[in-house]
Amino acid sequence: MWEWMLEMLREHPELAIFLTLAGGYWIGAKKFGSFSLGAVTGTLLVGILIGQVGIDISPQIKSIFFIMFLFAIGFGVGPEFVRGIASNGLPQALFAVVVCALSLACVYIAAVVAGYGPGLAAGLLAGSQTISASIGLATDAIARSGMSAEEITQQTDLIPVAYAISYIFGTVGTGWILVFLGPKLLRIDLAAECARYKREMSSGEPESGMESAWHQHEIRAYRIHEGGKVAGKTVHDAEALAGNERLFIERLRSDGKLIEFDDTTVLKPGDVVAVSGRREALVHLSHAADEVEDRELIDIPVEAVEVLVTTKSVNGSKLIDLASEPFARGVYVNSIRRGSNAVNIPILPQTQLHRGDIVRISGTKVHTDRVVAALGYADRPATVTNMVLVGLGILLGGLIGSVVIPAEGIPITLGTSGGALIAGILLGWYRTVNPKIGNVPQPTLWFMNSVGLNVFIAVVGITAGPTFIAGLQQAGFALFFWGMFATAGPMILAPLVGKYLFRFDPAINLGCCGGARTSTAAAAMLSEQAKSDIPMLGYTVPYAVGNTLLTLWGMVIVMLIN
Repeated sequence: MWEWMLEMLREHPELAIFLTLAGGYWIGAKKFGSFSLGAVTGTLLVGILIGQVGIDISPQIKSIFFIMFLFAIGFGVGPEFVRGIASNGLPQALFAVVVCALSLACVYIAAVVAGYGPGLAAGLLAGSQTISASIGLATDAIARSGMSAEEITQQTDLIPVAYAISYIFGTVGTGWILVFLGPKLLRIDLAAECARYKREMSSGEPESGMESAWHQHEIRAYRIHEGGKVAGKTVHDAEALAGNERLFIERLRSDGKLIEFDDTTVLKPGDVVAVSGRREALVHLSHAADEVEDRELIDIPVEAVEVLVTTKSVNGSKLIDLASEPFARGVYVNSIRRGSNAVNIPILPQTQLHRGDIVRISGTKVHTDRVVAALGYADRPATVTNMVLVGLGILLGGLIGSVVIPAEGIPITLGTSGGALIAGILLGWYRTVNPKIGNVPQPTLWFMNSVGLNVFIAVVGITAGPTFIAGLQQAGFALFFWGMFATAGPMILAPLVGKYLFRFDPAINLGCCGGARTSTAAAAMLSEQAKSDIPMLGYTVPYAVGNTLLTLWGMVIVMLIN
């Protein structure tokens, strides 16, 4: 039975890939205290194990899934990447560039001193910086390096060896340094700094809290009596009588029936209207009108809508300022998500909205429609992916990336994979300007991102399996310590760079560091330690820039070493 199973895997390598994915996701989800390997490392280890039986897999499979993965990464980080480069996120974007440069420098120093070739150097980069995506670009760069076919295979097989050895401290070490060593380097109490930052960001908050600023209305029913102020007036004129108070007629019952109406509808004595507005205004109105009990009339359905912020004039606006706008009356902000990881942004008066943010609001349809029109686009749940957008985006990006520019005899090119990454960034950003181009729903992005990468990693592991042990012996245990150096060096320097060079607020400094190193686990640990989401305000822009640069470093480190 065992021999038959092994023979089936050799004859049908597609089954080996799915077995590797199943085992990798299962092992990656296992918790060892607060630490887990993650799906990528789990898939790599299972792939190496299964690959011991000798399974041949077409390299085209990993190329297809990797290019799909990079497009999804670019599409997700595009809005924050462009905002960081072009607007008020520039300091954070430049900080991410500095941290990524430090990461590349530390890996290069380690590789040169230890005498590593491009394969071990690329694996050391991917593992110590926990940037699995760089493996694909490094593999492409090695294939184009001019080495012999035997050397290319040898160097490529060493990448997963170095990755596996250096990844564990890359993950654990980053979180430990930022959460426990970071506050000591900055000489701060992180929880206290976040509490102080929250107080400052709460400037201008109403006494009743942010909820009253965004949800400051009730709905009550009133009967229009003969000789009253609004009898014989249109809906528009009746609402105008409230002056700056902005009372709204939501529903109308005439002759005992609920009827459709617009601004020109004339109100008659005996009509019953549902009026929304501030409680104080409605109490005052009850002195001049007869309030009645009409549950059917005031039973107005409330909906929750996710709004993609695309309006240029809203970009950078503070919530407290938007709350006073006429379009904001009658809605409540439930959450604000930002970036490809959908990071939750704290809802505070001084919190700024950015293009590309997803704001979840609730209220009556009339009000939510008005907010949608003002902020951007109703990002309603969708299951259909615009494959025309995805297919043409990857095609055009790949064509551009395949262009080779010779520089002193060295062929410089992004490759089709790098081109797909850039195309994803541009299209992801452009959708915040013109959302009608179509969308890649979040579940599809997850599939392209997670499964796309892990199919690539599964093929890498299975292919490298037969030579992994020999590569491990060649690399030696010293590679683990070089991995520690490459991980710790940038992360120890990053908080100090943020403090003294960029002068970041202590509450968001470490969040910027975690973002620049694309360490979601470290950012989550920071929020837990701070008992606040405040560090996430510094996470998204550096993450977008860091994710892009660290991925490209896979190609750069091969060029530098080779």
